[in-house]
Amino acid sequence: MSVLEKITSEDAIALEDKYGAHNYHPLPVVLNRGEGVYVWDVEGKKYYDFLSAYSAVNQGHCHPKIVGAMTEQAQTLTLTSRAFYNDMLGKYEKYVTETFGFNKLLPMNTGAEAVETALKVCRKWAYEQKGIAENEAQIIVCENNFHGRTTTIISFSNDPVARKNFGPYTAGFLKIEYDNLEVLEETLKNNSNIAGFLVEPIQGEAGVYVPKEGYLSKAKALCKKYGVLFIADEVQTGIARTGKMLAVDHENVKPDILILGKALSGGAYPVSAVLADDAVMGVIRPGNHGSTFGGNPVAAAVGMAALEVVKNENLAENAMKLGELFRDELNKFIPTSNIVNEVRGKGLLNAILINDTEESSTAWDICIALRDNGLLAKPTHGNIIRFAPPLVMNEEQLRECVSIITSTLKHFEK
Repeated sequence: MSVLEKITSEDAIALEDKYGAHNYHPLPVVLNRGEGVYVWDVEGKKYYDFLSAYSAVNQGHCHPKIVGAMTEQAQTLTLTSRAFYNDMLGKYEKYVTETFGFNKLLPMNTGAEAVETALKVCRKWAYEQKGIAENEAQIIVCENNFHGRTTTIISFSNDPVARKNFGPYTAGFLKIEYDNLEVLEETLKNNSNIAGFLVEPIQGEAGVYVPKEGYLSKAKALCKKYGVLFIADEVQTGIARTGKMLAVDHENVKPDILILGKALSGGAYPVSAVLADDAVMGVIRPGNHGSTFGGNPVAAAVGMAALEVVKNENLAENAMKLGELFRDELNKFIPTSNIVNEVRGKGLLNAILINDTEESSTAWDICIALRDNGLLAKPTHGNIIRFAPPLVMNEEQLRECVSIITSTLKHFEK
């Protein structure tokens, strides 16, 4: 089969099933083109994308400015490794650190790599600056977290599908309840070996759980009180998704370590980063950490273009406005419905809770029906459907999507 030969959806799915590892359970739709808020399948049917590649495509599919920066740089220089300097990385580091208000950036490729990087930086800081005995550092994490699927990260997951039969697990993590300041302070107070607190400002994969107002700012204050690094995983919530450039900006919190990925490239290329000030990032020295592709010229060009789009097109403000509209409209529908219990979220990161068990197929069946009606979304945790369209969506498009969602849901009323 030629790589240019056209293929049907059925054939594409069969090929993946036969030759690919079965580590995902995709919705049965085969996409081959995207533009803005839309994607098209191989048969030419058009859909609204309401997942945005888990918030990687905040700037919309194939944004011309981002694609232009990528292709222009790819024709000049793609990779040098970090054995040499290149003329793009420093400009990128300056642009991103000034955008988010930090001294230093450590470039990586994927979100999970960036989380692993932050954990290493935190531990090294704990041994060299805080004075914790080597190999004794503990990092606090939250129950129902999602930070990736590497061996270390699944060691502190409580998702049995991600964990079972992948041990032995990495030690050094204490798991506490999310959105519980009392247990956070209790843990900090009773353990002198705490190096950091790793937290998602909103738990996305867990079902878009938004903590109580003040949780993040008070958690940061507790970390400061006990000399612990506050580490914000903004891989999914960052880059304008929640109506601010960062989700922590809603409470004016500056993390000690910031983790970015996904929309840092607008979905065009794997780009992630860890940011911190000199007092923290200064513990990293030559040979301590690295990546052959991290900080490559294409990633640098793409990252700058992606952030420029967010700023120039006021995507955070648009996400804030349209998110409020989305929840308002769904909240008008929910009292008339017995299939949806709740809508929750911030900005354009939202979810609805389906009135059925996690083991049921109802949410999946609804997503199949949404697909048939021209809108793509995906369940999480069995009975929750997450809605996260590209931030370039306009009000007319959003209202049309709300109509698709509510009319689809009506067909599932019990």
